[in-house]
Amino acid sequence: MKNDDVLDLLIKELQGDLPVVSRPYLALAEKVGLTEDEVIDIINRWQTEGLMRRLGAVVRHNRLGFASNALVAWKVDASECDRVGNSLAASSRVSHCYWRQTPADWPYNIFSMIHARTRPELASIIEELAAQVGINEYKTITSMRELKKTSVHYR
Repeated sequence: MKNDDVLDLLIKELQGDLPVVSRPYLALAEKVGLTEDEVIDIINRWQTEGLMRRLGAVVRHNRLGFASNALVAWKVDASECDRVGNSLAASSRVSHCYWRQTPADWPYNIFSMIHARTRPELASIIEELAAQVGINEYKTITSMRELKKTSVHYR
């Protein structure tokens, strides 16, 4: 096993942005003093052991022209949550979808984040999704301004 300092440095680097190059793990390996294969093997081992759940990318949707965003809270009968949630989550228009336990005075239990280029397009997408899942009771909470867009850092 590699020494702890190298592994700590790898953890730190994996929490930041990977370089936008054809072989990002090679660039990362050179930065931390490992080979590309060693970096890939360590990442795979951490995932297998459950130490690292996933390695993901953050898409800056505003930079891609998706300026209208909304969290849609859906009122879904508990017996339908799996069907509705899976259907919403499968849509390419939905970036996040969660089934949450909610307080008694808030009946909306499925939450989906939807991105669009314009407000009219956003409204149209929401109407299409409502028809698709057969749910007419929902609240649309539109984004006013993005306040934070950073990854979690553990060290």
